[in-house]
Amino acid sequence: MSTARDKLKDAQARIGLLAKASPELFAGFSRVSKAATAAGRMTPAQKELIAVALAVSKGCEDCILYHVDAAMKHGAEEADLIEVLDVAVEMGGGPAVMYGAKALEIMRALR
Repeated sequence: MSTARDKLKDAQARIGLLAKASPELFAGFSRVSKAATAAGRMTPAQKELIAVALAVSKGCEDCILYHVDAAMKHGAEEADLIEVLDVAVEMGGGPAVMYGAKALEIMRALR
């Protein structure tokens, strides 16, 4: 069975494949991503947690892996994630409950 860390590495490898196949597109996406997560009035951790909530509501497990990891690297803690998941569930209903549980499981596995 793959661990959360293994799944994250697999997702990152897939991103790398696309980056090599379409470097111009990926360069643009990287600029957007850096601008979106840069510190401003909100911290990078807060912005990554918003990305987690969006990933939960969209049902994108790879996105959840990537953004939970990034949020943790910026200092987000489990209590922060749970607050964001509460909002994601409010807005996303039952499917968000399922993906929210995955996000919590991922954070605990990546510690």
